[in-house]
Amino acid sequence: MHLKTLTMRGFKSFASATTFEFEPGVTAVVGPNGSGKSNVVDALAWVMGEQGAKTLRGGKMEDVIFAGTSGRPALGRAQVSLTIDNADGALPIEYSEVTISRTLFRSGGSEYAINGAPARLLDIQELLSDSGLGREMHVIVGQGQLDRILHAGADERRGFIEEAAGILKHRRRREKTVRKLDAMQANLARLTDLTSELRRQLGPLGKQAAVARRARTVQQDVRDARARLLADDLVTLNNAMARDAAEEAELLARRDKAAAALAAARARQAELETLAAQATPQVNAARDTWYALSAQRERYLSLIALAQERRRLLGSSDHREDSGQDPERLQAQAERVRAEAGALKQAIEERRIALAEAEQVRAAAEQDAAAEEQRLAAVLRAAADRREGLARIAGAVGSARSRVDAAEAELGRLRASISAGEERRRQAQQEFTVLENSAAGAEESEESLDAEYEEAQAELDQANAALEELRRTKQEADRERETLTARRDALRVGLDRRDGSAMLLEAGVEGVLAPLAAQLTVRTGYERAVTAALGSAASAVAVADTAAAVRALAHLKEADGGQVDVVLASVPAGETDAASGRPAPVEGAVWALDAVDAPEELRPALGWLLKDTLVVASLADAAELLVEHPELTAVTSGGDVLSVFSGRGGSASAPGLLELQASVEETEARIRAAAARSEQAGFALAGAVARRNAAQQRTDEALAGLHDSDARLAAVAERLGTLGSALRSAVGESERLKQLVTAAEANLAAEQEALAAAAARLAAAREAPAEAEPSTEQREALALAAAAARRAETEARLALRSAEEQYKAVAGRAAGLERAADSERRARAAAEVRARRRALQAAKATAVAEAAQTVLAYLNVSLETAAAERGSAEAVRTAWDAELAQVRTAAASAAAEVARLTDSVHRDELARAQQQLRVEAVETRAIEELGMTPEHLVAEFGPDQPVPVPVGPDPGAAEASGDKWAALHAPVDEDGNPLTTGVPYNRAAQEKRLKQAERDLAALGRVNPLALEEFAALEERHTFLSTQLEDLKATRRDLLDIIKDVDRKVEEVFTAAYRDTAEQFERVFATLFPGGEGRLVLTDPSDMLTTGIEIQARPAGKKIKRLSLLSGGERSLTAVALLVAIFKARPSPFYVMDEVEAALDDTNLGRLITIFEELKESSQLIVITHQKRTMEVADALYGVTMQGDGVSTVISQRLDKDKDKAAG
Repeated sequence: MHLKTLTMRGFKSFASATTFEFEPGVTAVVGPNGSGKSNVVDALAWVMGEQGAKTLRGGKMEDVIFAGTSGRPALGRAQVSLTIDNADGALPIEYSEVTISRTLFRSGGSEYAINGAPARLLDIQELLSDSGLGREMHVIVGQGQLDRILHAGADERRGFIEEAAGILKHRRRREKTVRKLDAMQANLARLTDLTSELRRQLGPLGKQAAVARRARTVQQDVRDARARLLADDLVTLNNAMARDAAEEAELLARRDKAAAALAAARARQAELETLAAQATPQVNAARDTWYALSAQRERYLSLIALAQERRRLLGSSDHREDSGQDPERLQAQAERVRAEAGALKQAIEERRIALAEAEQVRAAAEQDAAAEEQRLAAVLRAAADRREGLARIAGAVGSARSRVDAAEAELGRLRASISAGEERRRQAQQEFTVLENSAAGAEESEESLDAEYEEAQAELDQANAALEELRRTKQEADRERETLTARRDALRVGLDRRDGSAMLLEAGVEGVLAPLAAQLTVRTGYERAVTAALGSAASAVAVADTAAAVRALAHLKEADGGQVDVVLASVPAGETDAASGRPAPVEGAVWALDAVDAPEELRPALGWLLKDTLVVASLADAAELLVEHPELTAVTSGGDVLSVFSGRGGSASAPGLLELQASVEETEARIRAAAARSEQAGFALAGAVARRNAAQQRTDEALAGLHDSDARLAAVAERLGTLGSALRSAVGESERLKQLVTAAEANLAAEQEALAAAAARLAAAREAPAEAEPSTEQREALALAAAAARRAETEARLALRSAEEQYKAVAGRAAGLERAADSERRARAAAEVRARRRALQAAKATAVAEAAQTVLAYLNVSLETAAAERGSAEAVRTAWDAELAQVRTAAASAAAEVARLTDSVHRDELARAQQQLRVEAVETRAIEELGMTPEHLVAEFGPDQPVPVPVGPDPGAAEASGDKWAALHAPVDEDGNPLTTGVPYNRAAQEKRLKQAERDLAALGRVNPLALEEFAALEERHTFLSTQLEDLKATRRDLLDIIKDVDRKVEEVFTAAYRDTAEQFERVFATLFPGGEGRLVLTDPSDMLTTGIEIQARPAGKKIKRLSLLSGGERSLTAVALLVAIFKARPSPFYVMDEVEAALDDTNLGRLITIFEELKESSQLIVITHQKRTMEVADALYGVTMQGDGVSTVISQRLDKDKDKAAG
């Protein structure tokens, strides 16, 4: 087997189709550097499956495609075909010749083929590996390959031998098996986990089935026990209601007698409270006067101290510490610096002129040097053309002649294509005209369908708009109702007190009636004013009398229930009632009592609370009222309270109970209005939906007809479009072909001109005499002159920059000195102004202190007089308060008795009502929870009925016996319920039974009624997965056996290959290094599967064995020795070597050629070389050249020892 041909199209520098024909023996490929010789080696590696772009001397794989030159465009693909002579059957394929081809497109696509049939990369690699041609490509020794072999690790050297021995396919088989084993291991682990999870779930599902049976029994016990307890409660309540009516008459008589005694005590109490109230304004006025005078005295004392301290501070000396410099001196320095800056500016102008002159000199010198460089390059290029040789110019003539032939063939092909395109265009034009006429009739019916659809759609849009409007109206009403409901609930939460009043109402203390705010009705707009007028009483609790108030407060104190305000309903009516209805003293004002409606029993107390209180519009009105009527109290509609001795108000505060109650009533009214709007919108919405549906149906029908018509028109339009595209394509193709014809004609003319020019150049090159090398002395002199001019320019530029920086620094310093002088002048003027101002302020402080001392003397006298008047008024009021306390105590005792009797009556009435509610609640529970009427409940589950008890084995005993599902096997009746027997009713036993059943039901938790079916399905799946798990384990054992077989095969083949290679290495090394010693050593002889290979080399006369200590030539020969040893131990059909002898001297080159002559006896050699001696041993010679167009061309020559023959 040997390589027969290699054809490259668009591969790297081989733009045109280039074919190498190889024969057995040695084929040498020669040519100058950069001509593309090594691209032949890259093409061989690439077509045999090389995937590394760096191995192919590129950055990415698409770099192998011809990239184009200045005179030739880039190509879109690269294709290489390799034909192998397989007459000896070395390749496992039934062909005497095998052609492997590979194509790469610039878009990234790649194709492989074997004898023209598409194939995979893996197919090509496996086909070649059987003959020792693996992925590592050890048979192709490219540039730098020898150094890579020397620097290779022990494992990489093992890979070279494995590839030559054909072990790689076994390695790949083992790797594939290991990957399968790894994937199987993941599946095995997942399947094992899944099987374990299913096995873990089987137990809980079995328990759930038992729980489902147990839950049904427990639910029956709960229902039965609850029904019997409800029946017992109903019977007991009905019996108790007959005994609760006899005590009410006696309690009513005793309460009337106590009420008469209470009325007399309250009359005297009211008289005394009037006298005490009349004394209160005098005491308050005297106290307020004393407080006001005391406050004025403290203010004047503070004013005197402040004036004296300010006078002391202003009287102290304020001399400014003059730490700055003289402004005149600073100004003089600034002027001197300015003069220095002017001198520097003049120097800058002079240096700028010098820089411009230096730039002109530098430009002229560089221009002269560049002109001389171009002239010398032209002379050298002409001499190089003459030295290039006749072979390259002759090759250019041949290439030009080939391009002329190709251009003529391309012109003929384009003209034939134009004729065929004109015929296709004519046929498409005829069919297009026929279809265009048929489409005109279909468009007329389309217009009527469009009008019908638009009318139906307009009607649908109107219906949808009306429907959306009604929905929006209903949604707004619903949202408003929900919002108002939430607001009402929040307001009710505010009404629910959590202070002492709540505890009192819940405790049912005798005499406590209800919250005061709940019993009052305030006129709209006066809620805040009345709340402010009542003060803390607005959140008070109404009680019957003083005794009830005492009990309430004592109860809160004992229970630590917090604070509460109480209002007594037993206040006798007095002159406060007369205030209701009388005209207000100021126009626009309203008596606070007239703005409130209250029960009759609370009217006296409310009269006292709102006595002499008027509601006005604003604080200004309140101030005017108090000027004329100081005995009254004014309340604004905003909640501000004002009297002659006190006031309360300010910014908005939290709403009171009266305001909350009014807001609740207002919100409920708005909720009812919103509900009415929502209901009305719902009725209208139903009709709108019906109208919308009818319009939608008509629209759908019109749309369906329109779609049918559109489909017919679309089919015609699609065909018209296809024909139109075909027409446009045909016209465009014709135009493009015509342009191509024009371009081809121009190209042909250009190629003909190039051919004539190349022929003329060949003739001139043959006739031109050789010339001597031109002199470079003039170029070097001009270059030195240009460098000197650049240095002079740089020095002038630096001098200019330095002068500019100095000028900036000096100018900045002058500006700073001028600013400092101005700042010093302003500071001195400001100090003088401050001194004058402080003297004036000190005089004013002295005058204020003297005036305040005079006023303070008068204030001390007035303060003594006010203190005496306050003491006299407080003594009078104390006397009235003492007597009033005694009368209130007597009235409280009488009120307490009345309240106690009243509370007893109320409790009895409340008890009877609660008892009736309990009966009704029990009856309601019987209907709602059990679905039974009271009569049926008592008849079936009354105390006289026996209680059922289950019959069957004890669950605990069954579980102890080991029967896991005993609960599923208990005896049941025909309905599936457990069998029972009857026992007498016992309430305690039934309560215990109900609690136990509820606990059992709660303990069972959520019950799965499908547990039995799920358990059976889960068990079946567990069995199936267990079977699959066993199958996977058996497959894993089989894969492990395959790995063992592969390892045994690899070990056998590698051991034999290594021994042969080691033997050949010693012989070859002795040939390349006469008198030297070299051998291969295993890194781990005990493990032939993974051991690496080390090289020991000792040239003659040296004691070193490390490769890194060898010379460059010795290292190259050592690498060659290893490769040749592999070649001889496991011969390959061919070997490719790219300049492997470049670093060898003549002696070592002769030894290497001897090796080449030995190798060619059994293998084909393709050598890229520059060495003449290597060319001499070659049987065929290929010359690779590259013209100025950047495209490689080939010239071949068959060599004969007796006579040379041209191969063409």
